[in-house]
Amino acid sequence: MSEDAILYEAQGPVALITLNRPGVHNAQNQAFLIDLDAAYRRAERDRDVRVIVLKANGKNFSAGHDMSPPQYEWFEKEVIRGQKGLGPQYDWEREHYLELTQRWHDIPKPTIAAVQGKCIAGGLMLAWPCDLILASDDAQFSDPVVRMGIGGVEYHAHTWEFGHRKAKEMLFTGDYMSADEAYRLGMVNHVVPRDQLLERTLDLANRIARMDPFGLRMAKLAVNRTLDMMGQRNAMAAVFDLHHLAHGNSQIQNAGDPVGGMNVQSMKAAAKG
Repeated sequence: MSEDAILYEAQGPVALITLNRPGVHNAQNQAFLIDLDAAYRRAERDRDVRVIVLKANGKNFSAGHDMSPPQYEWFEKEVIRGQKGLGPQYDWEREHYLELTQRWHDIPKPTIAAVQGKCIAGGLMLAWPCDLILASDDAQFSDPVVRMGIGGVEYHAHTWEFGHRKAKEMLFTGDYMSADEAYRLGMVNHVVPRDQLLERTLDLANRIARMDPFGLRMAKLAVNRTLDMMGQRNAMAAVFDLHHLAHGNSQIQNAGDPVGGMNVQSMKAAAKG
């Protein structure tokens, strides 16, 4: 990338991966996601790294997918390439959204997300694959993409994170969920003052790093495999297909717009709010 959108630093046994597009609220484009995956792979390969921390620079953790006009134009030119039908978009989103987030979920080392400010739609897809989440007391979480005629982001963990009624409320209303409510529902492990977020996250990461690394790996695998046996992975794959059914419907309504952007401005306003 022409900018250092993803920063990487190792502090002893802890790798810090930093989202670094604060000017656009850490919105995600293809290069951002590829660089983030490269940072995760680097931490995974480093034998000295025992815990991975994902954090973000700027006011907000992430406003989700990059919805700026240049990104739309790039998507139309490079992904759609004049082809008809949902195939190109389906394949691109499966690779860059569903498959990457599932890979991050499966990393054999413990991962911790430190979330401040807004975490919107695709931003959830960065935090949710992490094993633990610490949130600042001003953090807010939302998935407002029903405004675009779509039933939720591509990594559909909502029901697993909140339970079915709160998942429906988040999707039906597009409202923000506070850090305190996310903590009460079990999505967030700890809520801390914003000016203590990094310190408290690193304290937790270093405590975990003192545990036996193979024991940590097996503990993570035990929980993840239990989720798989409960049907999480299969359910998320099925909902990804429903997501693209909604894309197709939205595109029909919006004269072939490849991202179904009937309410893009309201989504961007929500990110800046």
